[in-house]
Amino acid sequence: MASVFVSIGTNIHRYFHVKAALDHLSETFGALDISNVYESEAVGFEGDHFLNLVARFDTDMEVGRLSRWLKVLEDQYGRCRNVEKFSARTLDIDILTYDHLMGDIEGVELPRDEIPKNAFVLLPLSEIAGDEMHPAYDCNYRDMWLSYDSSSQKLWSVDFEWQGKTISSAEK
Repeated sequence: MASVFVSIGTNIHRYFHVKAALDHLSETFGALDISNVYESEAVGFEGDHFLNLVARFDTDMEVGRLSRWLKVLEDQYGRCRNVEKFSARTLDIDILTYDHLMGDIEGVELPRDEIPKNAFVLLPLSEIAGDEMHPAYDCNYRDMWLSYDSSSQKLWSVDFEWQGKTISSAEK
């Protein structure tokens, strides 16, 4: 079984789409480790705020098959693929890491290059995998977050419940 971290983001019907993604992931892969849910401004374009989080699960699906499964899930919830790279999203689920694989694995670049670049990926990843080492850097995710210049991207935790449990609470 491989340990997989995925990022989940949406800025269209945000709460609905995050809950749908978590439902499908848990139904397919079982227990999930879930970060706090964060709201952030759109990056790279003018648009509504996003909700973002990171989830971890175990799977025996190969990388390519998992990537295709995630794309089908995104499409099921109205993901448009013929739009600009930086645009509104109903559902965006990206494989961040798959065990400690590195390189182009079945068409998926691992680890995902946005991990050290985007606060909305790195902060939630550091919450649930703080002691884990980034496969390509000699640094764990907690230390990567502590050295991140968070002035460039603002994000804040939001109240979020899923399956009757509080996943995150808004910062006061």
